[in-house]
Amino acid sequence: MSTRRTSPPTVHTTAPAVTRMRDWLQERDLAVFRSVADRHWPGADPLLPKLSRSANHGLLWFGAAAGIAALGSSARSRRAALRGVASLAVASAAINTVGKGAVRRERPIADLVPVVRQLKRQPITTSFPSGHAASAAAFATGVALESKGWGAVVAPVAVAVAASRVYTGVHYPSDVLAGAALGVGAAFALRGVVPTRGQLPAPGRPPGEAPALPAGKDLVVVVNQASGTATATASLVREALPAAEVVEVPPQELSAALEKAAGRGRALGVCGGDGTVNLAASVAATHGMPLAVFPGGTLNHFAYDLGIETVHETAAALTAGDAIRVDLGRFRPGPRGAEGADGYFLNAFSLGVYPELVRTREHWSPRIGGWPAGVLAAFHVLRGRQPLEAELQGRRRPLWLLFVGNGLFQRVGPAPGRRHNLADGLLDVRVVHGGRTPALRLLAAAVAGPLTRSPAHAAVRRRRVRIGGLAPGTPYAYDGEVARSGTELTIDKLPEALTVYCPMPV
Repeated sequence: MSTRRTSPPTVHTTAPAVTRMRDWLQERDLAVFRSVADRHWPGADPLLPKLSRSANHGLLWFGAAAGIAALGSSARSRRAALRGVASLAVASAAINTVGKGAVRRERPIADLVPVVRQLKRQPITTSFPSGHAASAAAFATGVALESKGWGAVVAPVAVAVAASRVYTGVHYPSDVLAGAALGVGAAFALRGVVPTRGQLPAPGRPPGEAPALPAGKDLVVVVNQASGTATATASLVREALPAAEVVEVPPQELSAALEKAAGRGRALGVCGGDGTVNLAASVAATHGMPLAVFPGGTLNHFAYDLGIETVHETAAALTAGDAIRVDLGRFRPGPRGAEGADGYFLNAFSLGVYPELVRTREHWSPRIGGWPAGVLAAFHVLRGRQPLEAELQGRRRPLWLLFVGNGLFQRVGPAPGRRHNLADGLLDVRVVHGGRTPALRLLAAAVAGPLTRSPAHAAVRRRRVRIGGLAPGTPYAYDGEVARSGTELTIDKLPEALTVYCPMPV
């Protein structure tokens, strides 16, 4: 008779191992918490509790975002502030919808912390993870993804806020670490959906020939005193390029000053908004000179599409002689009618409601600021307006808006979006057809993007656009300037007609 050998019973050790690991982590967590509670940090008692309270509901970070946007002198600062707030919003949503409900952990015992550190109002939500740490990390990471400089300023404050949650006894260290990790993840998740400017592809950059001008030697820069931040920017130009000649003039003397500057230097520089840069570009193209752009206006679309946001970026391109060629949009007859030269545009040309919007915005912006003036102008212009009647490509039709971009824009609306190619040889033509709901049609066109067609709007690419049947004196806009037309207009492009100093991508 054979003896049957049986295997010993299997012992399942996974669950006890997990339990032991969890207990060990909780013991370490409590030990670190007690160590922090027992230790006195000089100067921290009056500071960290106040800092912790200031971050309630994200108020500290909203204030920091407002400060970054106000103190920063470039669009990069404003983007950093906006991305920081957006990252905070994503992190807060994740914490409130998933994080707090996933782990029901009780708060630490407040008696372990000296009374002087304790918050006057103790939190009533669960302890894991720390919402304050998540918000702090999300905001700081979001800011740093757009601007390393501002990120370095915000990071120590974010670390202090996270540390304050343990110091005041409302969170265990692991709560703070988990919250911080979630905040960083939220900022990077947002970047995956909405790329930072550094992630976007570089614009089309056919190389151009331009002389290297170290310290701005043989460069004449004309500054429009009435443009945005031009006067402050002019001081930065003088510091960065001490050998350059910088001439500040009022708007009415701008054209004459640019013509004189074109005859004195090897390159023409300009500091102002898009309208000022437009005028300088026409002078530079006529004289066959390279153009150096220093953004000093409110929007600076052309400069930012070049990848130029600061004076130092233009100065570096001048020193190295780095330049590219870009297309120049053209419309005929120009602003002075049959007696004047052709008109040019670097960004966009438009008919319909947009010229009136520009004019109304410019009227109100000195009193209430640019963005509020834009909202007021949109409300005023769209109320009670009738569509424009025009003959487009041989067909007469009512139009709310005709937008012609110098190169393909990623979106269109009250202000142009970004272009990835400044030398594609094509016009980006957007038409919003007449109808009873101009606001909804304009919004639909803005959301639809390039290369679309619908009964309300259409977007196509062309090399030339002919417009006829216009009422004499119909207003049109080009690069933020407003003029009046005759009965016909022809719009086309001069491919790679302008050479512009531009920093080369690393």
